[in-house]
This record gives sequence, structure tokens and C-alpha cells, in this order.
Amino acid sequence: MASSPPALEILVREPDGFTVWSGPPYPPGTTSPPQRLAKTACSATSFSADGVRLLATVASASATVYDCRTLAVIKCFELPGLLAAALSPTGAYLQTFQKSSSPQEKNVTVWHVDTAAGLYQHYQKSMSKATWPMIQFSADESVACRMMPNEIQFFDPKYFTKGILCRIRMPGIAAMQLATAPGSHVAGFVPEAKGVPASVQIFSCNKDAQNQAIARRSFFRCSTVQLHWNKGSTGLLVLAQADVDKTNQSYYGETKLNYLTTDRAFEGIVPLKKDGPVHDVQWSSSGSEFAVVYGFMPAKTTIFNKKCNPLLELGEGPYNTIRWNPKGRFIVLAGFGNLPGDMAFWDYSEKKLVAKTKAECSVTSEWSPDGRHFMTATTAPRLQIDNGIKIFDHNGSLQFKKMFERLYQADWKHEAPERFSDIADLTTSLSSLKIEETKKPAQGSKSAQTSSKVPVSTAPKPTAYRPPHAKGTAEVQDKLFGGLAPSGGEMSKNALRNKKRREKQKEKKAAEASDSPADES
Repeated sequence: MASSPPALEILVREPDGFTVWSGPPYPPGTTSPPQRLAKTACSATSFSADGVRLLATVASASATVYDCRTLAVIKCFELPGLLAAALSPTGAYLQTFQKSSSPQEKNVTVWHVDTAAGLYQHYQKSMSKATWPMIQFSADESVACRMMPNEIQFFDPKYFTKGILCRIRMPGIAAMQLATAPGSHVAGFVPEAKGVPASVQIFSCNKDAQNQAIARRSFFRCSTVQLHWNKGSTGLLVLAQADVDKTNQSYYGETKLNYLTTDRAFEGIVPLKKDGPVHDVQWSSSGSEFAVVYGFMPAKTTIFNKKCNPLLELGEGPYNTIRWNPKGRFIVLAGFGNLPGDMAFWDYSEKKLVAKTKAECSVTSEWSPDGRHFMTATTAPRLQIDNGIKIFDHNGSLQFKKMFERLYQADWKHEAPERFSDIADLTTSLSSLKIEETKKPAQGSKSAQTSSKVPVSTAPKPTAYRPPHAKGTAEVQDKLFGGLAPSGGEMSKNALRNKKRREKQKEKKAAEASDSPADES
């Protein structure tokens, strides 16, 4: 008998602490979801990658690890001067960074959570978001490595006390990313220096095959990189960023997307069809395709296969964010940050647009582990007002909304997507919904407003003449607003006022025409 899928849960952190909610679906009218844990004081929280354990830290004081099944405390570590902490993918190890007064005082520690034993320590002068956690683990925790000056060092997680097992020399290394599923390869980045181009190199994690790079890509005009491994650890996307755009087309600098494969089948730039920055890139859950949002606004979105050939174009719009659901079926394109919050929901298996909607001022966004719900959150300190959570269904309909005076974090509890059933019945329900709308387009209904498909039987209305330059402007406006009015489908005040004025003028002319004497025959 197949086991039932796990229940969805959401971690919510406010100024006075964090709690864990039971996840959707919620009954209609729900304003406060059931809480699985009473609000607990903390300064930061995070789940282990497999969702089995939860870490809550109090700055300069302690780190507490919870069992996510029971939300009981497994271990509490008292750590004076604590600055950062992170769980390994399965939650077996805790890594902490504390203040240190001298190099003799080792301030980075790897703890065994169950026994609270310190397995390994070293001194680290400083820590940044790009270099934390210091030690990276593969998903199954069979491989662990860290970046140090001019080299990558490897450990055996089962025997941390043995220290460093082997090293890969990389003079000038500034960033590193271990492939996690599986932990078969590691990539290192060396910035441009003294006329020598920047480079990204891929090495095997097998200590008997680490003498030579498996793949390498060099490029100029690059100060930092983002490294994205696929599932299967066969392909690496390298988003190279330069602080200055020498063409003076972008204030935010220049970006180039490179792609390398561990079998050397491809080493080069991803062929993008529009000039401008690369806004976002994400691999599918299978690791066989990746999606890129790129170009000057309105941005373009293209999906490529792992041979770097384009598979599907998702058009243009005011988007800078892409979120592929964990089951690989649905994709959300969104325009967050300095964009108005338009969202487009796509069914990738059917290659069609499902719906368009909005989530203004969103700071974070992510699919639920089962791939059926999409959550956006407006959080502090990025935004100090209108903090809140919105949860949408896979078809873009808003299912739940809750506002907060101040919200710091909202995260789904991680779960393996394989533990949830596929959404096989959704195609039927979506098809029946569209057929029903075609027969009976309900005026003013939410489904009618968000429908992205015009019924075939509807005759197009005659439109007023527009000069050629106005037609182009209208087309650009439509792309920039994702086919929606700026305020979520409603007219602006000026447009409404102009419409009323035109209607009054028509009524006045009609009245004058009826009062004038009719022509005699």
C-alpha cells in the first residue's frame, strides 16, 4: 500500500519570533491557518534541504535544531558570539560561525547534531553571503568540501576528525559550487587579473581523477559569477557579471550566460535572441531543460534543452523572475522588484499559457513541494509596508492572503517532489474550465478576468483608427503590462474619467440629433 503524501507546511517569521503553519488547501474564508508550533523567539530560521530538520538561531547566543515531524527540540547549542549557522542537507551536521578575537581562536565549527560533538574546527577571518556556508555538502552528504586561498579542500563527512583528505589547486579562486545531486563534480571561479581572462573550471570529486580540469571556460569583462548545476550534475550554467557595461546600454553592468557540460559536449555562450541583461535562469527538476529570462524590457523567455538548443519561446513581457515547479509541469514568469508584479502561469507539458495575474511588491516567491501552490511574500527589511503572504493555485487563482504589520520570512517546508502524486487530473479540470468559459463568459467573474484565451466564437469588436506610431506604442504597452491593465485589470482613474466624458458627449449628440427636425422626403 502506497504511503500518503506528506502535509504541506509553511514557516512564518515575524519580529517576535517564528511559527509553523499547516499548509494549504485551506477552507474558504480562512484568515489564520492552524499553527503547529507556538511562536518562538529567534533571529533566523531555515529548513534542512530534505525538510527533516529545522534550525532556529538567536544572534550571539544559541542555535536550536528541531525535528520537523514532531517539532520537538533535538539539540540546543549555546554559542556566544554566534554570527551564522547552517544545517547540512539531511540535518546531520550543523555548521556555525562565531566572533573571534585572534587567529588562534578557531571560530568555524562543524557539529554532529545528535551527539552535539564538535567534529572539525578552523579559523576564518570573515564571512559573506557568497561564501557561507563555508563547507558545502552533496545532497546525500557523501562529499564535503570548502574553498580556501588558492585551493579546494575535501573532507569525508563520516570522518571529519581525519581532517583534509585531498586538495585541488586553483590559484586565485574566488568562488566555488559543489554539484549536489550527485556530488560528482565541483566548479571553481578565478576572476580576471593582470590581463589574464576570468575562468570557470570543472573538476571531478573523485580524488583519483582531480589532476586535470574536465571542462573550462574563459571570458573577459567578468567580476562575479553565479554557478547553477543541474540535477544529475552533468551541466553547469555560469552567469558572468561585470560591474560596468562597456557598451553603455545598461546602468547595472553587463551579464553573459555560459554553459559547460561535464562530457565537454558544449562549452560556450548560451545563444540568446535579444540584447540586454540576463534577469534569471533556472533548471527544471529533471535537469534536462533550463529556462532563461533575458533582454531589455519587455524581457524575453526561452527554454533550452541540455544540448543548449531552444525548445520553446514563452514570449515577451515585464518579467525578471522564473519559477519552475518541482514536478516540472508548471512555470511562473513574474516581474518583481522594480517591476509592477505581473505573473504569467504556463503549463509546460501543454505548451500553453494558463492565466495571468498580479502580486505587487513581492520580495520572495516559490512553488510548494507538491507543485500545486505558488506563494509570494512581501517582507521586511526590503519593504516596510504592505507586508503579507499570497498563495495562488497552479492556474493563477488567488487561494489565500494574509497581511502582517511586519513579516521577515515565509518559506515552504522542503519535501522531495517524488513523495507527491503527479497532477494528472489538472489537464482535464483546466480543459473543462476553458470550455465552460467559452460557452458562458461570466461578466465580472474572476475566471473571466484572468482567462488568457479569447473564445473562438467571439467576434472581434471594431476598433478605432490608430496611426502607425500609436499602434507600436500600444503593442509595447501590452507587453510591458503582460496583457493586463496596470491595476490588475481595472481602469485607471484618468481612463475611467475619459470614458465617462466620451459617453456623456455621445448622449448629448444623440439627444441633439433626436431634437432636430427630420428630413422631409
